[in-house]
Amino acid sequence: MLKTIPDIVKQIRQTVNTITATNAYRQCLNNNGVIIDVREPSEVSQKLVKGSVNIPRGLLEMKILELYPNENQFIYLHCATGARATFAAEQLQRIGYINVLAITCKLEDICSIES
Repeated sequence: MLKTIPDIVKQIRQTVNTITATNAYRQCLNNNGVIIDVREPSEVSQKLVKGSVNIPRGLLEMKILELYPNENQFIYLHCATGARATFAAEQLQRIGYINVLAITCKLEDICSIES
């Protein structure tokens, strides 16, 4: 039986840490974390999340180690809906990162914090 993306995301969220955008911003300031936007560059150009670093989901595993070689780095992942952030969090845990959190709200909720 084939699984839908929402079914897979629901399953993965049982194994990754998730966080709201408000809490992610607060924690990120306190622990020297980084917010990584895993959306595609064309999406980022339409609506940028202030202070985030864009590493598209398809390139994340190839770029993350050179940019953030510390396995204890606090990494907060976001996308437009929380789905790609969830997949990205699972992959970064697989690589060995310890403090990875997926921001699970919609992009509009993340952007509203900046106002």
